Amino acid sequence: MSDRVLLGFTTALRAAGVPVTPDRSRAFLEAVSLVGLDDRRATYVAGRATLCGCLDDLARYDRVFEAYFGSRDGLPMRRPVKNAVPTTAGDLPLDDGTGESTEQADPVALASAAEVLRHRDVAHLSAAERQRLAALFATLRPTAPRRRTARRERWRRGAVDAPRTLRASLRRMGEPAEIARRRRAAKPRRIVLLVDVSGSMSGYADALLRLAHRLTQTLPQVETFTVGTRLTHVTRALRQRDPERALVAAGETVPDWSGGTRLGETLRAFSERWGRRGMARGAVVVIFSDGWERGDVSQLTEQVRLLRRVAHRVVWVNPHRGKDGYEPVQAGVRAVLPYVDDFVAGHSLATYATLCQVIADA
Repeated sequence: MSDRVLLGFTTALRAAGVPVTPDRSRAFLEAVSLVGLDDRRATYVAGRATLCGCLDDLARYDRVFEAYFGSRDGLPMRRPVKNAVPTTAGDLPLDDGTGESTEQADPVALASAAEVLRHRDVAHLSAAERQRLAALFATLRPTAPRRRTARRERWRRGAVDAPRTLRASLRRMGEPAEIARRRRAAKPRRIVLLVDVSGSMSGYADALLRLAHRLTQTLPQVETFTVGTRLTHVTRALRQRDPERALVAAGETVPDWSGGTRLGETLRAFSERWGRRGMARGAVVVIFSDGWERGDVSQLTEQVRLLRRVAHRVVWVNPHRGKDGYEPVQAGVRAVLPYVDDFVAGHSLATYATLCQVIADA
């Protein structure tokens, strides 16, 4: 329980503008384990020492700490108050964009606020809204795409199953039996997620990894990689049931958070080590990126073209795609558009729900 509280606090800090890295989060957990969460003053000092990197961070840290740890035993407050950072989905008021939060006691109003939040750009949410959005990821109901196999299964329609029909007739001493039918069986397709965690995607990386965690927890065959300046396999970390622990574990695995973007090189590394060996063959490959490429654009084009040859379907998710006035002006996006099957938005929970349907229909 204490780890979950502390990880929630680091998430609130990050949403408030403090650059809390996975290494700082781990140092904070270790420091609090030594001083004890029941000592509020010691927890406060441990956080300032491990989570803050400059004077501006200290001011934000003090505000978030006072809002988040409001009870004597060190746990988050049970009731929301003005400017507090709530910790449960039901206690999270919606920020109206003016910096003022209001409580919503009416269930209808809460539902309306949740619907508004579903369409908000995740990169521009307040700390309270980020906390609430994290809880709303559980409302996503993804369905696995399916592919036909050579095996046949019983079905009420389809081709006549002659062997089964004949055996049924023999059991009736040669009397005519009901005609049995069959169809080709189906099994779930593999889904491969490639999540851009470079600097230009930093505002969306947390939400995208939460989406990857939700898909990993609900679908049978999901593999997740992060791409930036290098390729990192984070599937094992995302298999942890608790989303906060899973994201911290993924953060400890990824060495290039908020770095540069070399999509062509990382896709080539994926293709050579994983894709051609069978992971991408016949799979639905989903690439989350805004298309800013610092490397050779021609290499990116070639790698996406090769990926399209082995994958069943390639989906490119751009967080700017659904915004008013957006045009695919980035060189990386223009280069790959001829080789992707679906080019969809990815900036809000509503667009993530649409993406789940695109994947299911693949």
